[in-house]
Amino acid sequence: MTMNEAAQQRAPQQTKPQAGPQEKSQEKPQTRQPGKTMLVKHADVLVTMDGARRELRDAGLYIEDNRIVAVGPTAELPGSADEVLDLRGHLVIPGLVNTHHHMYQSLTRAIPAAQNAELFGWLTNLYKVWANLTPEMIEVSTLTAMAELLLSGCTTSSDHLYIYPNGSRLDDSIAAAQRIGMRFHAARGSMSVGQKEGGLPPDSVVEREADILTDTQRLIETYHDDGRYAMLRVVVAPCSPFSVSRDLMRESALLARQYGVSLHTHLAENLNDVAYSREKFGMTPAEYAHDLGWVGRDVWHAHCVQLDDAGIALFARTGTGVAHCPCSNMRLASGIAPVRRMRLAGVPVGLGVDGSASNDGAQMVAEVRQALLLQRVGFGPDAMTARDALEIATLGGARVLNRDDIGALAPGMAADFVAFDLRAPHFAGALHDPVAALVFCAPSQVSYSVIDGKVVVKDGQLATLELGPVIERHNRLAHELYQAA
Repeated sequence: MTMNEAAQQRAPQQTKPQAGPQEKSQEKPQTRQPGKTMLVKHADVLVTMDGARRELRDAGLYIEDNRIVAVGPTAELPGSADEVLDLRGHLVIPGLVNTHHHMYQSLTRAIPAAQNAELFGWLTNLYKVWANLTPEMIEVSTLTAMAELLLSGCTTSSDHLYIYPNGSRLDDSIAAAQRIGMRFHAARGSMSVGQKEGGLPPDSVVEREADILTDTQRLIETYHDDGRYAMLRVVVAPCSPFSVSRDLMRESALLARQYGVSLHTHLAENLNDVAYSREKFGMTPAEYAHDLGWVGRDVWHAHCVQLDDAGIALFARTGTGVAHCPCSNMRLASGIAPVRRMRLAGVPVGLGVDGSASNDGAQMVAEVRQALLLQRVGFGPDAMTARDALEIATLGGARVLNRDDIGALAPGMAADFVAFDLRAPHFAGALHDPVAALVFCAPSQVSYSVIDGKVVVKDGQLATLELGPVIERHNRLAHELYQAA
């Protein structure tokens, strides 16, 4: 390991400059009142994802405030609490972690011109649509995307917003996350190299690099929470090698490490992406990332479908993470990411639904299932087990986001869990192994979702938001956006 790589691995421990008291008081989410307890009891099966990977029968959790204090058989837990969830007939697992998304793209699902294109053609067709986004569209589409994620078992999600037309800001997404109750890693994306400078996006949707860095610093100072159980973190996230400059990549890395926040971008998504990197930079995508300081435990890259053996070794050595997006990779015919080889080498791998215009869905259990099936298509029936896939979606995602407080149900972990009703028709005949059934059978919706110790989904319905009016408004805005292009 070089000295530079070692410094990058230590980066998350660096201290960030402090925001002013007025910013903190106005923008930080309110902390919950101390002392509230919750008892979860009689779950048919509880998947802990703890160090021993225990799967407990007739089990539950005891929660104080927003953290788990006890996990075990129901008979060994306290008998009462301020709030009690009797989950007999249910499978309980840690909340799923989504490591890559573009939530605004839920406004542009199944756009006809982009239905049958690979990555670059798909983007070229959609940039002109996204150029008409508004702040309201960003907020409403984020609510819709988060609702879809929450109902499918996701409790923590990142979002990579890299286009800011017509006064749109990342604040619009953050407001939606705080309203709906999702644990959120908000990635301040950016594009600075337009077509006239050899980039892919139109010049009308790129920003000045000085403005990008100034706004990113503002967002970190205003919103980022580096504490344990944080509900909101900010990520520095230039979009891709074909839409930003080397200078912006380097300056972004310096800014992120000054503040101790994570870095995220797209890398090696398909063969054209690799060819662009070789032609423009004379390097493979992994070499390019290494040259710019974009490796380390504080970095994760989306896709990496075409990551070569040297790149896998580099990522393993430096702890650099990968967001695997199987549905999107299939939809755009990008290829099959070598996830088995990555994991065997020690690369942190999590799951991502990617944008709802390249997946057309944000159903996390479906993504877990697809990850399993795609690895088997590419590399054989033993390439991934159901429990492997579930681990990638929980512990794997937590590791990619550089967190040790989510992804497992154990004392001291965040109180984030979801429950699936095993009495549903699609589980019939599969109860000899309910854990594998969650992955192999048809994708499920949750009955319950608890985030930060608060019930967000109850009896299959969102408890924090009236969804009907949001969907109605979302559809009107999607029509306006499409017509404007």
